[in-house]
Amino acid sequence: MPRLTEARKELRRAQITEAAVRCFGRRGLERTSIADITAESGLSTGSIYAHYRNKAELIQATARATLVERAETLGRYADGDHPPGPDELLARMTAAIDPVAARFGVQIWGEATTDPVIGGIVVDMIDGVRAVVRDCVTAWLVKVEGRDPAEAGERAAPIAHRVMALYLAELLQAALRPNTEETTS
Repeated sequence: MPRLTEARKELRRAQITEAAVRCFGRRGLERTSIADITAESGLSTGSIYAHYRNKAELIQATARATLVERAETLGRYADGDHPPGPDELLARMTAAIDPVAARFGVQIWGEATTDPVIGGIVVDMIDGVRAVVRDCVTAWLVKVEGRDPAEAGERAAPIAHRVMALYLAELLQAALRPNTEETTS
C-alpha cells in the first residue's frame, strides 16, 4: 500500500474535521459517533483512526482547525491595503458564521468548562483570534485613519475586545437558531 504524502495527510485530516464539524453541529458531541463521521466523510473507519487515536483527539483537532480558519481569514483582512474598520470587520465576521459550525463552537465552549485540554484550546484560540482582530483594527487605524502605530496599537486592544464580545454573542445566537436543514427534512 503506498504511503500518504504529508500534503495528502493534511487533505485527509481536513476532510475528517469538516465532516466532524457537520456531524457535531447536527447531532452534538456526545451523540455523534465515529461511524457517523465515517459516513459523512466517505472514508473508512481505519482511515479516521489512522489520523486520530479517538473521538476526544478528533474533537480537539476539529476545535483547533475551526478556530485557525477564522484567524487566517481575519489575518488576510489586516494585511490588505484598506483594512476594514471595526463595524465592517464585525459585519464580515458575522456574515461568515455558519450555523452548523456555530453549534459545534458552542458545544466546544461547554466542553471547555470541564475538560482542561479543550479549555486550553478554546482560551488560546479565542485569545489568538482576538489578537488578529486587534492587528486588523490597528492596521485600520494606521492605514485608513492615519494614526501613529504606537497609539493605534494601544487604542486597538479595547476595540478588539468589544468586537470579539459582539462576535461571540452573534455566534451564540446563530447556534441557537433552529436548524432549517433538520426542520425541513
